[in-house]
Amino acid sequence: MRNLNSPKFKQADEYAEEKTLVEDYLLDNIDGLQTIAEHSDQSTQQFVTKQAESIAEFIDELVRCVKPGLTKAMFEKKLKIAIAAQLERRSLTKQEPRKTEAEMFIRVKSFLPWLRPASFSTFSTTNEKHIYPCFLELINFVAELVVRPLKDQKPASLDEQPKRLVRSYELTDVKPDNSESGRRVDLALKCDAIYNETGGNSEYDEDSFQISEACLKANNEWSDKRPNYPRIFAIVEVKPNSSYANMEKGFAQLVKYTHEIYWNQCNRHFIWGLVSGGSEVKACVFGPNFLLASQFMDVTSTAGRLELIRFLVNWSFCEPSKLGYDPAIRFNWKYWCFTIDMVNSNGPMPAQTTYYLREIVVIAERVFGRHTRCFVVGEQPPSLDENSDNSGDILIKDAWPEVSGSAEDDMRDESKLLERVSNGLAGRSEFNGLYPKFLGGGRMQIQNAHGDSVDETTRTVLGETVWAQLGDLPLRAHMRIAMSGVGEPLKTINSIYELVVVIYDVMRCHMGILKHCHILHRDISEANILVRRDDTGVHGMLIDFDHSIDITDEGYVKRTERTGTRPFMSINNLEGELTKRTALDDWEGIIYIFCWLGTFGWNRATQPSGSVSKMAITSWNDYDEMMNAEAKRTNIHSSDNFIGIAKRFNPNIPHISAFKKFVNGLRAVLIDDHDDPNMRGAIFDKNIISEESDTDDFLGEEYMARPDPFVERAAHWESISERLLAKLETYATICKRRISESGSRAPDP
Repeated sequence: MRNLNSPKFKQADEYAEEKTLVEDYLLDNIDGLQTIAEHSDQSTQQFVTKQAESIAEFIDELVRCVKPGLTKAMFEKKLKIAIAAQLERRSLTKQEPRKTEAEMFIRVKSFLPWLRPASFSTFSTTNEKHIYPCFLELINFVAELVVRPLKDQKPASLDEQPKRLVRSYELTDVKPDNSESGRRVDLALKCDAIYNETGGNSEYDEDSFQISEACLKANNEWSDKRPNYPRIFAIVEVKPNSSYANMEKGFAQLVKYTHEIYWNQCNRHFIWGLVSGGSEVKACVFGPNFLLASQFMDVTSTAGRLELIRFLVNWSFCEPSKLGYDPAIRFNWKYWCFTIDMVNSNGPMPAQTTYYLREIVVIAERVFGRHTRCFVVGEQPPSLDENSDNSGDILIKDAWPEVSGSAEDDMRDESKLLERVSNGLAGRSEFNGLYPKFLGGGRMQIQNAHGDSVDETTRTVLGETVWAQLGDLPLRAHMRIAMSGVGEPLKTINSIYELVVVIYDVMRCHMGILKHCHILHRDISEANILVRRDDTGVHGMLIDFDHSIDITDEGYVKRTERTGTRPFMSINNLEGELTKRTALDDWEGIIYIFCWLGTFGWNRATQPSGSVSKMAITSWNDYDEMMNAEAKRTNIHSSDNFIGIAKRFNPNIPHISAFKKFVNGLRAVLIDDHDDPNMRGAIFDKNIISEESDTDDFLGEEYMARPDPFVERAAHWESISERLLAKLETYATICKRRISESGSRAPDP
């Protein structure tokens, strides 16, 4: 049994980044991976298992037709007889038997060489293109046997009817439509509606969970031949053999393609895939913090084929959630929009509420992580009148954050924290519009095998059989929160003046929440700052509280997990030390945001024209947290050091010279302007600090160990924060006056 978690494959290539992710997230050789896609109802799953076994037996009989010494004519005759006998045995030939047998004969001839490669001299498992049609036809043959009972018989109950057909697109080794990268995929699988096959009613139609915004923009013109990412269920990657290098590359390619699926499908929580190394196949599933791979399934063996067929048949019968789709996000044909269901374990709303989607404002951009999505919605269906105002005034956030224990005991539950913020700032008009007001939400629910509603977590999704093999993998839960207050991304600002005003509002709100609600945000980043406009001007809004902590919790100082977006993470955060997290970490993040936007701009008009690869600031995005932190310590240590960052601010941005002085002034309040010399600067030598002594006598010289200035400043975070806010307020007042004098929101001349 090979283990893909073996020494790293070091060769640099176009999939180097994806291979790093595979090394970080792959958990290989998981037993019982197909149980994830088993139907929740045990009696239904027993029927499904029998169907899979029956289909496997059917194919085994056909494989036995391949024997040495048979002429082509004898083989084909024997194969036709076997197909007819198996169909008759299962009473599957009531409708057009001759046509059915002929179509199956062509399909079986196409995939048998893959199952018995030694018997076909013109077939080679080391040639990927030989495998493409075999894999395609095997998948489609299984789908035909899944649906055939519906065409010829009447199943005893709806539970014994497949919900969909899992098929392969006809074109292989092709670039899917709606592809961002333009890379070709070997095979792509789709889910076809049953009623298209049987002429039945829409009771079997589950297209509603497959529709995406991109499909609608294309007027629903889906191709049955060419795959398109808005509708792809899973990707199949084929390699010539099952060597470690080939399988690793196959998984890395699936990482790339999975990113495209998440990008195009707003209701995917996890994604299936298959990697074939010659005649050996692995199924895999991508989730928020894992890539799980099955044992090898050898299609030349009876046992291996059965395991692969079980995956295909389970996918055909299981609930949409077992495929990785969110059943609470569906398309409403009447109003031509998506509906989103909310389960409200917290807040004033009813136990369940349905909203109508207006716009998707945040998509899940990464394969691994919280998979955060944000939707602008309305409480009422949209008007079909094109002249009507169908804008939404409610924001729904959907994510998979790390959680601890049950919802009742989870101190990191964002819905609870946001509810506390809303209650704590209620009646304080100075903060109106600067934060999202909590309407309701909490952990989403799914049904378990006993029909009970349980929290939708990675554990309940994967099931106990799989979860027991994952060691100390952190638990994540599906959270959905509704809030009022909708803003625009930070990139919609029109000038440096507006940037300063927006950031001042955000930090004024930040400090108000800390003072009145005792909640520290801890994730100040470009993405968590919105812009809001009204008759009084431009304003900022602070969002995303899923990394926030209650500072009255005695244990919060020990939570040293790294949180945030790398370029804006504080040094303390990056280094993961036991230093108490304070508001100064978030103020440090604000300085990094100013530097980042001053260098790279906030939209296309303010982007630098030259190369940025050699800029010192690029190290702030370093994947190595300690190197990132070391670079930041050096860059902000003093005004002289900071010149190396500020001199690369984009000179084409209006008023950039004054902006440099402003940012350095904020840095000075945080880093330089302190009476205690131990609180100044950012650099210190950790190696000179001894646990037993505060001196160092290296080479006979006594050297007083200097404490970390970040630790020293943390003890005075309140007074330093007050000075930072006062400094920012002074500049914001000037910027508001400049905006007012310009009389326009147009960019500065």
